[in-house]
Amino acid sequence: MPDAESILKKIADEDIPYVDLRFTDARGKWQHLTMARRMVDEDTFVDGVMFDGSSIAGWKAINESDMTLMPDPASAAMDPFEPQPTLVLNCDILEPSTGQAYDRDPRSLARRAEAYLQYSGVGDTAYFGPELEFFVFDSVRFSTDAHAMGYRIDSDEGPYNDGAAYEDGNLAHRPRAKGGYFPVAPVDTGSELRAEMLTTMAAMGVPIDKHHHEVAPAQHELGMTYATLLACADNVQAYKYVVHRVAQSYGKTATFMPKPVMHDNGSGMHTHQSIWREGKPLFAGNGYADLSETALFYIGGVIKHAKALNAFTNASTNSYKRLVPGYEAPVLLAYSSRNRSASCRIPFAASPNGKRVEVRFPDPTANPYLAFSAMLMAGLDGIENKIHPGDAMDKNLYDLPPEELEDVPTVCASLREALESLEADRDFLKKGEVFNDRLIGGYMELKWEEVAAFETTTHPIEFDMYYSV
Repeated sequence: MPDAESILKKIADEDIPYVDLRFTDARGKWQHLTMARRMVDEDTFVDGVMFDGSSIAGWKAINESDMTLMPDPASAAMDPFEPQPTLVLNCDILEPSTGQAYDRDPRSLARRAEAYLQYSGVGDTAYFGPELEFFVFDSVRFSTDAHAMGYRIDSDEGPYNDGAAYEDGNLAHRPRAKGGYFPVAPVDTGSELRAEMLTTMAAMGVPIDKHHHEVAPAQHELGMTYATLLACADNVQAYKYVVHRVAQSYGKTATFMPKPVMHDNGSGMHTHQSIWREGKPLFAGNGYADLSETALFYIGGVIKHAKALNAFTNASTNSYKRLVPGYEAPVLLAYSSRNRSASCRIPFAASPNGKRVEVRFPDPTANPYLAFSAMLMAGLDGIENKIHPGDAMDKNLYDLPPEELEDVPTVCASLREALESLEADRDFLKKGEVFNDRLIGGYMELKWEEVAAFETTTHPIEFDMYYSV
């Protein structure tokens, strides 16, 4: 792993003029501060760089705004988009008065989650492998004025363009609604775009494995290999950055909104996870689907705390427009070895090393540091308290009759319900001081603002339903 000395040598040897210090805010957005090379020296990696934390939503008040960016040499990568060579370093946020990690910093929280795993004695390493889906459009317009509200999206792939008149002619090859998984070109128009995204991700140090079109027209997915919790969350931030920047370079616009298109599949972030100890997988065994008892208890913890987890894993009001039956979204809290309608799926693995749990309800609006850490804490709570998830459900859960559905719990139906669930069920997160009430409270304040904005805004569909009542 690179250290401060090797980073400084790289800057000098390659004549890199700028160093970009990046950190993640409470909502999960990458923020940055670019430093000239002459301002970066050995002291930068000891003392850090001061900045104004009061300008970051959910953090400090104006009277206590000073905070420290502490660069992590192990995260170094060149920014492939900047015309001036720029080295990117992910940073932890420290309190300047104590030198300790700021308790609302998502990246520092992920470090605490990894440390708690080791302290618990259950294992020493948690691996995460998310699958982020996204849409790429040619044009997006929206208005949220008090007197005029609406949006318009457009993609050459959209079946709504079948009758459009183009100057060069309408070539007509398009995926149907729910028909994008996954024909070759010319129906799939995004292969070149996705390949460049994947290559660029690899240049930033993200381990890559595949790319493909997703179910909905204009919907895509890039594959990255699993990594440890903190490294994986860093990779998610690079993933989203690359997707946005490459799309923009093609004259297109990408979004990780879970449900930008009505009546078609939304974008999820299925998250594979497992725990290891001393180089051995703890989820492999001789139980259901070759799972160990530890893995079943982990699933039990995730299912028990799923509604509280939703506040972090499904962090937008738009998230719950995806979590409805009929669009391959996992609404029911059950587990299965082959059933993609279950919220926890056990993928087939040819060896014990591949045995893992895929939690399917998260989506890409999640702050990855918070979401991964919260799921780990829920799973550990299940292991520590031996919470068994009950029998697996291998039926198509969407086709179950009402009498069979009565006893199957569901994920939350709204961000409001998720926040209320987190308020009532947060103690499992606070073990080992991984989360604390200050962080949870600050995060919830931001999310309640989003709920209020959503719930008090007149929706265009209401004119259609109620104007002539």
